[in-house]
Amino acid sequence: MTIRVALVDDQELVRTGFRMVLDAQDDMTVVGEAADGLGAISLAKRQIADVMVMDVRMPRLDGVAATRQICALPGSPRVLMLTTFDLDEYAFAALKAGASGFLLKDVPPQELLFAIRSVHSGDSVVAPSTTRRLIDRFVPMLPADEGPPPEIADLTDREREVLVQVAAGLSNGEIATRLYVSEATVKTHVGRILGKLGLRDRVQAVVLAYESGMVRARPH
Repeated sequence: MTIRVALVDDQELVRTGFRMVLDAQDDMTVVGEAADGLGAISLAKRQIADVMVMDVRMPRLDGVAATRQICALPGSPRVLMLTTFDLDEYAFAALKAGASGFLLKDVPPQELLFAIRSVHSGDSVVAPSTTRRLIDRFVPMLPADEGPPPEIADLTDREREVLVQVAAGLSNGEIATRLYVSEATVKTHVGRILGKLGLRDRVQAVVLAYESGMVRARPH
């Protein structure tokens, strides 16, 4: 299966570099480009891409606002957000808006390729320590919700246990080792968690676990 990728960045040189890397892969093809959020929404509406690699800061409409609109579309592509090294609040906002993960903009090519494949398969990019640091930093600043969603009550004890491990940034293999079960069993639990909570992927599960108070951000 060929993964159709759209590139969204206001710097043409960045898009050109990414295109060269992606088009060199047997399982990927770049199907469209845009220079801002409005162009990204237009691409998404045409339903030509499976994964959209999008910069956070762009003219006319930024990546967060674009992601929010794109993820509300039927048949929308999964969004992989690019952020700068300073890990600003836009990246966490992007996760809340529906992005399936984010990377630093100067990420090595192999990490970008791995992330695109992960997002396409639904596993999402949630394990890197940068993700956890970002969540640790910005979750305490979010307004307090009215507690966990009622659907949390539908989770079994083991599913809650798995959700906490997912929120800690552990992979399925790491969770399996920690809970003394098979990796296939963990994958089944994760699928049930997402289904019961009506979540798109692991990233949304992480955000919900923090917002609902199931997991606490580390103090600074």
